[in-house]
Amino acid sequence: MVSLTFYGGVNEIGGNKILVKDKDTKIFLDFGLSFSKKSMFFEEFLTPRTANGIGDFIEMNLLPDIKGIYREDLLKHFGREPENKEIQAVFLSHAHADHANYVSFLHKDIPIYCSNISKLVLEAIEEQSQRDIENEILNFKERPLFRKDYKKPPVERKFVTFNSKDKIKIDGLEIIPIHVDHSLPGACGFIVYTSEGAIVYTGDFRMHGTNFNYTKEFIETAKKERPIALITEGTRIDEKERRNLSSEREVYENALNVAKKCKNLLIVDFNFKDVDRFKTFFKIAKEIGRKMVISFRHVCFLEKYKEEKSLEIPNIKENIMILKPKLGTGTYSEEDYLNYSFIKKRLNYDNIITAEEIRENQEKYMIVLNFYYFTNLIDLKPRKESIYIHSLSEAFNEEMEISEKRMDNWLNHFGLKKYQIHCSGHADLNDILYAINEISPKLVFPIHTEDQDAFEKLKINSKICKIKEGLEYKL
Repeated sequence: MVSLTFYGGVNEIGGNKILVKDKDTKIFLDFGLSFSKKSMFFEEFLTPRTANGIGDFIEMNLLPDIKGIYREDLLKHFGREPENKEIQAVFLSHAHADHANYVSFLHKDIPIYCSNISKLVLEAIEEQSQRDIENEILNFKERPLFRKDYKKPPVERKFVTFNSKDKIKIDGLEIIPIHVDHSLPGACGFIVYTSEGAIVYTGDFRMHGTNFNYTKEFIETAKKERPIALITEGTRIDEKERRNLSSEREVYENALNVAKKCKNLLIVDFNFKDVDRFKTFFKIAKEIGRKMVISFRHVCFLEKYKEEKSLEIPNIKENIMILKPKLGTGTYSEEDYLNYSFIKKRLNYDNIITAEEIRENQEKYMIVLNFYYFTNLIDLKPRKESIYIHSLSEAFNEEMEISEKRMDNWLNHFGLKKYQIHCSGHADLNDILYAINEISPKLVFPIHTEDQDAFEKLKINSKICKIKEGLEYKL
């Protein structure tokens, strides 16, 4: 018997956790953090208690209560006995938190399969992140019941990296990963060959990005398998969302036009994990004769991406400066960075610059500045006719709207004109419809969407299965 059970990504964007079972073989497709579920109960100063192991996460439905998948140390804190693993593997479609982060809770003997680039992304994140119970993906520090036992070295998880189109055998299943285009490099969809036929999982995908050919090849390959089921994301299935769509080329053209008008400091904000967006703004900086200024956190990603030749990442010193943050004493003393190893190890780079130096020659720089680092504006003191380009999603929930108001307050205070120029990492309605009709599965399972009902309005020959979380669907 082959079945699918969805423990996340149901009527929400993200949090994907899909259990595929074929006789005695069980694998998960993704094991991500659900931002929407977590925000229902927790916030910055109200967080799940690590002292209760996985207990708070299970009680509040952030994790499914399943036997044989969780870390032994976290089970003990929850008052449960350790369990032998009952899942053979987890396959990560990509390294975004809503698909990968809750690997942190999984049993040490469950191998994690992902693309080589996804592993590099996770390594870059780990280097700059503080260790906590929700961010221990590559390795974790066991939490014994008593402090006297806190002496063991970190436990390294077993990560197995693959290339696109590799054939991977897990007991009775064969899985083939194939690259798709997304806003994060290394993203893959999967074709899972079961005893009843092929199951196709898109992960997150789009067809309007720089590497749209990846997605097209994935669809063409999946089409040949005549799958019994297609699990597809539907983030942007809503008709209204189509108006916001633009290509990466349009982002480049619009941002270049704005950048050319800037007479003083040019500030841009985008997700630095997005290689395409980095390349877009790096190209613009060179064309308008400005140095791109990035943070030490950004450097972690660029240096990891540089290890993957196919990404064609420029040298870290090619038209790039690194902003030295003001920490500790505020004097840029080396002792201020002792607790920040990812900064300390790079303080000898010769392309480091301070906010005060940028302030004196604002017309020479494009600085990549995330909202959470807007305090740097106090030191940068952007002059009149400086510009801020926001190249991220617009606010789509209450929390984001509150943050956006704060952002606008900062921008208004410093007289910065804001431009919204963004291209989504997800397929729109037309592309989702194209993928379903081309692949032509018997059944379609819509996940990573807040609007399953929209799928029932599509003109397709496949049957749409409305998903309920935790319910097993036999194929």
